[in-house]
Amino acid sequence: MPEERIQKILSQAGVSSRRQAERMILEGRVAVNGAVVTELGSKADLDRDHIKVDGRLIRAPQHHVYIALNKPINTVTTLSDPEGRPTVMDLLRGVKQRVYPVGRLDFHSDGLLLMTNDGELANAIMSAHTHLEKTYVVKVNGDLTPEQERQFREGVPISGRRTLPAGLRLIRKAANPWYEVRLTEGRNNQIRMMFKHFGRLVEKLRRVRIGPLELGPLKPGQFRHLSAEEVRALQRAVQKAHASPRPAGAR
Repeated sequence: MPEERIQKILSQAGVSSRRQAERMILEGRVAVNGAVVTELGSKADLDRDHIKVDGRLIRAPQHHVYIALNKPINTVTTLSDPEGRPTVMDLLRGVKQRVYPVGRLDFHSDGLLLMTNDGELANAIMSAHTHLEKTYVVKVNGDLTPEQERQFREGVPISGRRTLPAGLRLIRKAANPWYEVRLTEGRNNQIRMMFKHFGRLVEKLRRVRIGPLELGPLKPGQFRHLSAEEVRALQRAVQKAHASPRPAGAR
């Protein structure tokens, strides 16, 4: 096997996403043949070199695992938390393979989270160039005007950069209405920031779909393994989204 960047090797081995692997390298947690590596451009060969993370020898996974988890609120989407808060890893009782979360949901959000040791698929889903659509249901402390809805769909400025076109649909009209939001990008706290742009606060946020993968009847804290057909459908959706010339517009 030819040499590859260490963050790619860790991702393919199911240790973490490439982004998380880069942080591990910078933190001095990765060693190759006994020497600590801190340069992101460093390369190695998993077949030839001994690569350790936190003292644990890394091996290529024997087979890929794909898990759909309903992340509860007040749970951190990380492998571990220095503050001692519950993490999504605490919920995967009985799963022997080492998997990690694909993307994230913030501490106060719940819903569908994909967990896997398939580094290539995880990286493709999280890539800014893929534009795989994700669907959320959101409870807000007041409705948007028709003009605000139009602006929401077309994109709003966040930190000096306009968001990509988004889907927005009112699904429950009330004093505190529920909206369905569809995004093809995933900036930090994006939906909360988009509603805040119009003076609205998000009270509840749940992700219900990632591409063709649906949350379904899973209760908070529950998980299930994906079927072979679900994995194939997710792979096809990633390939199609990546090949698309631009993200889907608002409906």
